[in-house]
Amino acid sequence: MSEAHAFQPAHSVRLTDAIARSMRPHQWVKNVLLFAALVFSQSLFDAHAVMLSVQAFLLFCLAASAVYLLNDVNDLEEDRVHPKKRNRPLAAGLVSPQAVMSVMAILVVVSLVGGYFISRWFCALLMIYLGMNVLYSVKLKHIVILDVMIIAIGFVLRAVAGAVAIGVDTSPWMVLCTMTLALLVGFGKRRNELSVLKEEASSHRACLEGYTIQFLDMMMSISGGAAIVTYTLYTMANLTVQRFGSHALVLTTPFVIYGVFRYLYLIHVKSEGGDPSKLFVTDRPILLNGCLWIVACAMCVYTPVAWLPWWIAKWSV
Repeated sequence: MSEAHAFQPAHSVRLTDAIARSMRPHQWVKNVLLFAALVFSQSLFDAHAVMLSVQAFLLFCLAASAVYLLNDVNDLEEDRVHPKKRNRPLAAGLVSPQAVMSVMAILVVVSLVGGYFISRWFCALLMIYLGMNVLYSVKLKHIVILDVMIIAIGFVLRAVAGAVAIGVDTSPWMVLCTMTLALLVGFGKRRNELSVLKEEASSHRACLEGYTIQFLDMMMSISGGAAIVTYTLYTMANLTVQRFGSHALVLTTPFVIYGVFRYLYLIHVKSEGGDPSKLFVTDRPILLNGCLWIVACAMCVYTPVAWLPWWIAKWSV
């Protein structure tokens, strides 16, 4: 009896670790998008807005983890034939589907209740996000093109939710830019899966049977080009110029162009892109470029025109 009790704590630790890994906290980097509205609405030094953004970020992390748990349960057999996903706790048999579903239910309830306290509209967006992902897991992930579009819409919902949480408007150009960037990453992930799995691709993800490398390359080119154009149009839009008092934000477009090109390089030349969340925080050029873009945007958004370099200040409104 004493031996059984001795093994229980160790088992509990292993189970907790397995569930925590199944929640995929490394994927929470996607939810950083909720802070975009905070930065670009010039609310970064508003303590209340910052608090609301942090709360919104945490609630979306819980909701996203609930979605990952549901996906792991639905994709259990497919994950077991994938060279990397077979090591996920559920696919490896380290945790039971029943335990995963119980945790998922708790995460859904906590995220929705917490979202309601931020605002009813924010809670509604969370419900749309969760409902859309349930449909994705059950049916939509098997439909070619629509599967990637649903993922992209999820990113748009994050961007809009960040704005709703702090009560500011969202630029239509920024929404379109978010959508096209997400499509680029989504099609890149499908290309990587098709390239790595080859003949076994359709057994891992049924919709991969409807894709070809050539088609995905074309979709990525269109999405990448559209992302650059929509971001550039956002920086030059009248509302953007009036809000920030200058045309300086257009000078941040080279960072976006490089980011898109670097991602295409990693996909086509380095055959990476299977896990974009890890790629964006482990590839040093992308990481450095992202940091420089943030610094450049902060200078354009928060620096008074009088303190900008003369060749930028002369573009002021």
